[in-house]
Amino acid sequence: LTRTENKVFKPVKSMFDRHVETFKKLGFSIDLSTPTFPRNAVLSDEILKEIPFFKGMKLIGIAPFAQYDSKVYPLDLMQSVIDELAKEEKYKILLFGGGNEEVQKLNQLKANHINVIVIAGKLKLKPELELISNLDVMISMDSGNAHLAAMLGVKVITLWGATHPFAGFKPFNQPLENCITSDRSQFPLLPTSVYGNKMVEGYEEVMRSILPEVIIDKIKKELN
Repeated sequence: LTRTENKVFKPVKSMFDRHVETFKKLGFSIDLSTPTFPRNAVLSDEILKEIPFFKGMKLIGIAPFAQYDSKVYPLDLMQSVIDELAKEEKYKILLFGGGNEEVQKLNQLKANHINVIVIAGKLKLKPELELISNLDVMISMDSGNAHLAAMLGVKVITLWGATHPFAGFKPFNQPLENCITSDRSQFPLLPTSVYGNKMVEGYEEVMRSILPEVIIDKIKKELN
């Protein structure tokens, strides 16, 4: 799937199916066809202090970072996405990440939008997961935040650069159409990596083939 020559572009078995097969060999029967998810967590005062006045608004989570640069949507394009979404007064946009460097970049993405809030660095893991469980949609790279949100039953829209959902890491129970991939007609060697740690020369900017308008339209469709 990821080799540059004689590529076989078709899905491999998902990691979830691989785990199910392993447990079946151990004698445990697992059916993932109709999963149940936890209810939305009741938000504590600690959380509500960070996101006041959101009743009746649509909560949009955005996690714009990943372990490898090959999986990160260009921040200038992400800025365009956030600026357009922030025009809608009914949207409250929450930015997720971790570490001082990411917090600084998130504060830049927030700009002067009153309905955009940087969550990174403000909550510990448990309350952050409780907050994620209340999102109407999460926009994430091919990264951990996508999987955390999916396991909580949240709609997840993922953006893919060097990697691809065919490699088996599509978030759990999410439709393939919610995986927005870079343009293989422009970059036919995609995917070039399973995990994003391998980059092919000339493929550094593949995610620029994903237009902000495509992401915005997908978000609005999911919210409606």
